[in-house]
Amino acid sequence: MTEVVSHSQGGILALTLNGPDSRNSINPEIYRTVRDHVVNAGDDPDTRAVVITGAGGFFSSGGNVNALKNSAGGPLSAVNANTDYLNAMIRAIVDCPTPVIAAVEGGAAGAGVALALSCDMIVAEAEAKFTAAYVRVGLSPDGGVTHFLRSAMPRQLVNELCILGRPITAERLAQFGIVNEVTVPGQALDSAMALAGKVAAGPPSAIRSVKHLVNIAADTELCTHLWAEADHINKARFGPEAAEGLSAFLEKRKPDFRKI
Repeated sequence: MTEVVSHSQGGILALTLNGPDSRNSINPEIYRTVRDHVVNAGDDPDTRAVVITGAGGFFSSGGNVNALKNSAGGPLSAVNANTDYLNAMIRAIVDCPTPVIAAVEGGAAGAGVALALSCDMIVAEAEAKFTAAYVRVGLSPDGGVTHFLRSAMPRQLVNELCILGRPITAERLAQFGIVNEVTVPGQALDSAMALAGKVAAGPPSAIRSVKHLVNIAADTELCTHLWAEADHINKARFGPEAAEGLSAFLEKRKPDFRKI
């Protein structure tokens, strides 16, 4: 069985974690596969949005516990290599110039939470539960979980979630702006695809600039960031996307960025 199923249509690449029997647990091979798909999407001008979801009504249960147990007796170099693959997948999603959207049905746990949080936007069922369950098996979080949560939540709440391994619903995460859209059960993927369609219909170069500027904003001093924004918008002014967008505005019509 293919562990990651890919499908492209209308400028959208959909990646489905395809291990429903294990609630889509993920392993180094899946890390590499997802990373490769995302890197290729970022290099492909015809791919304007990526959606990641899980089969069987659940996003991902994270790392396979049996594999984690077995790896404890192996060499540290092998453990470090597995972590490197996970981190490479997370970095690829964050660094991908193409927006990546997570469609979370059922829930996410462990590294599955890291995968969802690394995406640029999250669409989830209202009752989907996100669980940083590492402490339940004597581990601390990885894959950027504490980084992503702490950037959007108070320290005390992140401690509660990670020290106690306590689940939090998508509905509550939406209150912190971590989840962008909350849906009724079974509609997260459809809503994520609709959102991806809106992204795909937008100006691709401008959208890539937005993602880059947002990613660097937290670590960039204001004056430096002002110049970065100026550089991007000034280059865009002379491009075909701005020509189409400004003309459409003046002509009182919808811009057609797909023809560019």
